[in-house]
Amino acid sequence: MSVQDYMSASKIGKRAYHACVNKGRYPYLPVLENIVDESDIEAEVSLGIDQIPLRLVVGTCNAGRTNAFADNFMPILDWGTEFSAKWASLSDSQKNEGIRDPIKVYEYMNKFYVLEGNKRVSVLKYFKAVTVNAEVIRKVPKYSEDPDVKIYYEFMEFYKCTKLNDIYFSNVGSFPTLMKLVGIKKGENMDEDAKKDFVSCFLSFKNAYDARGGERFDYPAGDAFLRFIHIHGYEHVKDMLPSEMAKNVAKTWAEFELLSENNAVELRMDPTLNEPKKNILSYLLPKPGNGNRKLKVGFIYENTPQDSDWCYTHELGRQYIDDTFGDQIETLSITNVKPDKDDVAAIEMMVKNKADLVFVTSPSMIMASLKEAIAHPEVKILNCSLNTSHKYIRTYYARMYEAKFLTGLIAGALTDNDKIGYVAGYPVYGVTANINAFALGAKFVNPRAKIYLEWSSVKNSNPAEAFKREGIRYVSDQDMITPTSTARRFGLYSIDDETTQHIAMPMWHWGAFYEKLIQSILSGSWNREQDADNVKALNYWWGLSADVVDLIMSTKLPVETQRMVTTFKEMISKDLFEPFADELKDQKGKVRNQKGRDLTPEQIITMDWLLDNVIGKIPELEELEEGCEPIVKAQGIIHHGL
Repeated sequence: MSVQDYMSASKIGKRAYHACVNKGRYPYLPVLENIVDESDIEAEVSLGIDQIPLRLVVGTCNAGRTNAFADNFMPILDWGTEFSAKWASLSDSQKNEGIRDPIKVYEYMNKFYVLEGNKRVSVLKYFKAVTVNAEVIRKVPKYSEDPDVKIYYEFMEFYKCTKLNDIYFSNVGSFPTLMKLVGIKKGENMDEDAKKDFVSCFLSFKNAYDARGGERFDYPAGDAFLRFIHIHGYEHVKDMLPSEMAKNVAKTWAEFELLSENNAVELRMDPTLNEPKKNILSYLLPKPGNGNRKLKVGFIYENTPQDSDWCYTHELGRQYIDDTFGDQIETLSITNVKPDKDDVAAIEMMVKNKADLVFVTSPSMIMASLKEAIAHPEVKILNCSLNTSHKYIRTYYARMYEAKFLTGLIAGALTDNDKIGYVAGYPVYGVTANINAFALGAKFVNPRAKIYLEWSSVKNSNPAEAFKREGIRYVSDQDMITPTSTARRFGLYSIDDETTQHIAMPMWHWGAFYEKLIQSILSGSWNREQDADNVKALNYWWGLSADVVDLIMSTKLPVETQRMVTTFKEMISKDLFEPFADELKDQKGKVRNQKGRDLTPEQIITMDWLLDNVIGKIPELEELEEGCEPIVKAQGIIHHGL
């Protein structure tokens, strides 16, 4: 009998036992009956005989034999017991012919607990086997809003199609995202050849990932795998040779470090210029050996400036820096670039045209921006989005909510029936803060003011008719005109007998933003911010204090109202007043911020609730018009990560 194997295994077990005791942890195998209450189980489902990963066999079903094993399944009883003799006999069987009889296990939350076969599992783990043959009974927990339970229910849908246990995630929405990226259709069995390719792809990734130390991260390898194929594309990853896989895993490593940091984003609230101010052109003068090469700055637009107010504001910004920097800078632009279709090619074109700096103005192109930034580290690529956690690109946005608060002040002061209309675009990061800031401004000067919220992205939406039915005369609409559109309703306006009178217009001053960001980069701030020890993603989120948002007011406004708005604008700019301060209650009366406190920037960005004086709701994904998915997938506060 394999006495030596048992002695070696028990030495490993006792070492693990003492390590647990020293750290104050339970030193024996976890027991399923102590983990789950049967009243929390919806059903038990037989999955038949299956090859299950041994690493997922973590405990036993009852406490009968638990004190014979350390928490790593290695034996801890001394040699000479009946238990040790049986263990050694199984060790001989494994070496001579292999253990073939299936064990019996319960599966709960994708972990396996042994009903029959604890010693067989112990022996197989000692010999570093990868899988074990098992008769599996699944304990299905009752559905709840607990994120772990929601992830498990998503896993069960994935398992129905693939019969795979090896991949797991720590975030709700990851399994549906993986299935979509790989082409696994819900309710359909995955083709066997496709499944072999998928398993091979994951194992190749995991080998490269583990070889660089991936096991030290505090999240499942599935999280890193999903991020990897999201960046590089499943079809490309699937065809990577092991050497190519290892190279690309290494190039993408900072993304995995970010996952370990819980997607940490470092917000830069104002421009950073660490060198004495001087003429910007002095930064751009050609250095010896560089000839007369200009700084090339590229802009990528999802639509055209003629048919999109968003692209139009960025195009004005491009023209502004053209005028500001003169012949020391050259700007390039590509329009009508469709996310997930043309975006990678558009960025590649910028790289081929020797662009030094590329501004991708659509958050829907975040993954293309990231992929190209990894492939071309010599080019600085920035994506116009908010709350996006990626190390290889910087993101940028403006604190428009500050200007919306000022607009709300005006609307609240002018309304004669306490009703104000508000037209929002997409339910994405930042938009909810804009709505709530406007509502706060209105309430500041008129405690009775109610904000009637409509969404232009909702199917069959007709805000004008909805406002007309409510007798609403003052409306906050899109922030900028669309050049080719016949509609001329933008900013804050009043409606009298179908006649529109413009009152105020919040402005995105992207020109000032781009000027200061380029200035910041050229002054050396970019490199100083790129600290090798800092794994956080950087997001530039500037506002009134940086002159990148503003408010234009009609001269017809009462002088007193103009003075009030100007005063608040100066206070916000000097950080003497924060709109989201003191007690804030949502539509259900829940206190979202305590008296005497300010909401943090992160809380403002990720708002998914509406203030108590807002009438309306945040729409569900299925309520939105076709074509909204890319931006909601990239930046949505609803179903984020689809």
